[in-house]
Amino acid sequence: MNKIRKGDEVIVRTGKDKGRRGTVLEVRTDGRLLVEGINIAKKHVKGNPNVGEPGGIQDKAMPIDASNVLVFNPKSKQGERVGFRVEEDGSKLRFFKRSGDVVDI
Repeated sequence: MNKIRKGDEVIVRTGKDKGRRGTVLEVRTDGRLLVEGINIAKKHVKGNPNVGEPGGIQDKAMPIDASNVLVFNPKSKQGERVGFRVEEDGSKLRFFKRSGDVVDI
């Protein structure tokens, strides 16, 4: 069970996109994330006339390490660390460590 999941809103805490927020599009097995609108790189793409794809310079989202982002807490309006807690009924849930609020509502 990962602390950051697909669909979570995260805030970048280090790097060129520090302070920006985005939604997680993909969580990779090597501990990196694809975040919407974060860590955008210019890629030179060769066109394919058979398929109708144009060539040129395109923007592409590159992965960012999970240690460089925090899950965004909408109540406190800032990024917070996430932990796990087992409830009395045996269910496991994620919570914000600073405030104690549950992440998955």
